[in-house]
Amino acid sequence: MRRYPIAVAIVAAALTATCTQRVPESVGIPPGTPHVSWILMYGDSDNPDSEFACQSYPRTECVIPASKPDAQVFSDVHFYYHAAGGETRYDGTIDIGYLQGSPQSHTSKFNITVRKSDSILNSSVIGIVTSTPGPQAVTVSLDATVTNPSKTQAIRESIPVVVK
Repeated sequence: MRRYPIAVAIVAAALTATCTQRVPESVGIPPGTPHVSWILMYGDSDNPDSEFACQSYPRTECVIPASKPDAQVFSDVHFYYHAAGGETRYDGTIDIGYLQGSPQSHTSKFNITVRKSDSILNSSVIGIVTSTPGPQAVTVSLDATVTNPSKTQAIRESIPVVVK
């Protein structure tokens, strides 16, 4: 009987230890408002989460190094979908313009539902950073639909990113 609580504690500790970043706070957003927060990280192929670039709050300039022929830079972008009272469905696309490849290769479609009993769900996109320096953007284009009370809200955000 004593082994079960210990096993749960070990699993919980392992899950906590693997979380390198905390979810960005939702500052200035009224309760019950659907919203998405985010963190941009970068590193190498072994750990695309090794270096912090920026997050939704507190907001700072997003700067990510460009890939080089002998040293590719990988980026892991974490999105956090926040509950808005009732069940909340997020539908749409997120375009991560600083990733290598054609425009279609770095646009991801999302259909994520945060249940009323959940406070937050997350997703991540990992890719290789472009070798072309200059301004880029992460473009969030989602519609959030709350089932009770029924309401839909557009979430549109352009996050400027400088590739150096």
